[in-house]
Order: sequence, then structure tokens, then C-alpha cells
Amino acid sequence: MRYLITLISMTLLGYISQAQTYEVGPFLGGANFVGDVGKTNYISPNTLVGGAIFKWNRSARHAFRFSILHTKLKANDADSDEQRRQQRGLSFTNGLTEASLGLEYTFWEWNLHNYKPQLTPYLYTGLTAAFTNHMHIKNNKLTTHSNNTTIAIPMVIGIKGTINTKWVLALEIGARYTFTDNIDGSNPKEINAKETFPSFGNPNTNDWYIFTGISLTYTFGRKPCYCIF
Repeated sequence: MRYLITLISMTLLGYISQAQTYEVGPFLGGANFVGDVGKTNYISPNTLVGGAIFKWNRSARHAFRFSILHTKLKANDADSDEQRRQQRGLSFTNGLTEASLGLEYTFWEWNLHNYKPQLTPYLYTGLTAAFTNHMHIKNNKLTTHSNNTTIAIPMVIGIKGTINTKWVLALEIGARYTFTDNIDGSNPKEINAKETFPSFGNPNTNDWYIFTGISLTYTFGRKPCYCIF
């Protein structure tokens, strides 16, 4: 019996290993911040974002996805259409690195073992850990204070297509809703410090940041075998 169980287990593991198909490659694009400083436009890239994406295609309709991306968020009240922000005249630069894990869902079937050209829109969401800095006002200027680690919810829409049997090109726009309101220094009450810093803006809304860009992934993994022996 144990030999039969071993044989069945090995067969199943062999089938699973053959059926696994992966994608890995770089992501490059632009980033912009949406909060209490600068523009209020949701899509207005003003800095570069770059990193890497890894995908594990588990079926023709969904894939597990992991990415690490880095950018420097920038915002300036002088670029805003709101007169009050222009008069206030604040600006900041804040580095941000995110690690994101979640599920990518395709609208149409996506089979990388089908050698015909493929094109499909997709959605992605999951959980993101964003590593950035707390800010605060000092001498009427926004200044970096300490590390700020927060959770964000990514909401991404994109379209991807095969270039050939090994390469996939994707274009996407993704908003990240964060669980902090102090990427721009508007809510320094989040800082655990003895000194009290002034706050500004709307304390009832958290910060957002948007990534717009392209990825080029290389596909690998053995084609599943459906042969009947």
C-alpha cells in the first residue's frame, strides 16, 4: 500500500511541477502622490518608479503576483490648482519602497502554453507593505522625521499581451490607498514623539499614491501534459 501511495504522490507532484508557469521581469513607469500637498490629480506622474514583478499563473484566469517597487514621491503646492495651497507654498520629497502580494485576475482566458497571440485586460489587488518616512513642518518647511511603515491596498487595472512565446508586455495604472495620513507631514500626530508638530489639511482622509507604467516579463515553466498512457 505504501508503494502505491508513494507512486500516486510522485505522479501528482510531477503533474503539479509541470503545470507551474511563471513570469518575472522589470517594471518601469511614473509615480505621483495624492494627499494634502500639491496637485489633486489622480493620474499625474512626476517621478520615476522601478522594480520587479513575479507571477505564478495558477489557471487561465488568475495568477498570484509579488512585486517590489521603489520611487521618490514628490508634491509641491505651487503645482496645485487650488489657490489656498498655492499661497501656503509647501513641498516635500519622500522615498517609498513597497512590497506587494496579491491576486491578478484576467478578464479573458490567459494560457501561456497557447502559442497564438493573446491580449487581455486584468485587475490586481492584495496587500502592500509601504516603507516610507514620517514628515513634519519645521520653519515652514516639510522635513523628514522617522521611518513610517504602513499597509496599503492596491487597486490596479491594466492590459497585457504576448510578444512571442516567451515575453509578455503589460501596461497598468494602479492606485494605492494607504493607512497613513502623514506621508506629506499633514498629520504628525502619528509620530510617537514628545514634541508636538502642527497639522494641516483634511485629517479625515488618508494618503494615496499612484503608479503608472509598463512591465516586461519573461515566462518559464514546463507545459502541462494531458497525455493518456
